[in-house]
Amino acid sequence: MAKIILSADRTCDIGEELREKYDVKLISYSISLGDKKYLDSVDIFPDDLYAAYEKDGTLPKTSAVNPAEYIEHFRPFTDAGYEVIHITLSSAITSSYQACVLAASELPGVYVIDSKNVSSAIALLVAEAGDRIASGMEVEQIVEEISALRAKSHCSFVLETLEFMKAGGRCSNAAALVAGMLGLKASIEVHNETGELHASKKYRGNMDKVLVQYTKEQFAKYDNIDPKRMYITHSGVPEERLALVKKTVEEAGIFEEIYISRASCTISTHCGPGTLGVLFLEK
Repeated sequence: MAKIILSADRTCDIGEELREKYDVKLISYSISLGDKKYLDSVDIFPDDLYAAYEKDGTLPKTSAVNPAEYIEHFRPFTDAGYEVIHITLSSAITSSYQACVLAASELPGVYVIDSKNVSSAIALLVAEAGDRIASGMEVEQIVEEISALRAKSHCSFVLETLEFMKAGGRCSNAAALVAGMLGLKASIEVHNETGELHASKKYRGNMDKVLVQYTKEQFAKYDNIDPKRMYITHSGVPEERLALVKKTVEEAGIFEEIYISRASCTISTHCGPGTLGVLFLEK
């Protein structure tokens, strides 16, 4: 049986529990803040970014992993005789997938999967790959099955504020102003076939009420939800709000395992603090 290493972009937001369970090797994006460069969730964290923005309006710049960095990440494993399965952030929003494919072409036994997704929706695919590795499945079949699972992934978030989207040029000043005046909270979804993000719905009201409504609606949309595991992923929200959403998920009575994950800098810098999503797979 081949020895397989499971690897992913750190933007998968898998959290420590499942990272350790499946021994996932993570590679970070670069974060530039002012004239300094950092590694996402290694030596800079989302609250550092929020503090810099609050202080002087500075937004960080994120850099995709380049081929040389991927080769450096993979080579110790391939030199030791391992095969590597690596799952990247969606190719629709970053060049990392293409860079990873280039790196894989220079090394033996590296298999690259475009997640067509973001954040912990990637982690759900990583965990499924981990289960298959543990079962002794061959690497080619794992890649085939995980690639097929992408279309069964459901990833969405509700943004408490459009301030960071506006500052990053992804939302007009007028749209942010109107949303603020009307108390609207935007929901963003990832298309699980193209990997593109799009606005799906606007909610009105306070964030606690909105998140309960949003969570219930997400579960009601699908008839064949996989009960194995799900994620509640956030970019920094009060503990009371996390507890409220977790209670709502538990009351739905669907999932065997519920994981709470904090989003990486790369994700958080685009959505800003207060963002929260529920992420799960269909069977």
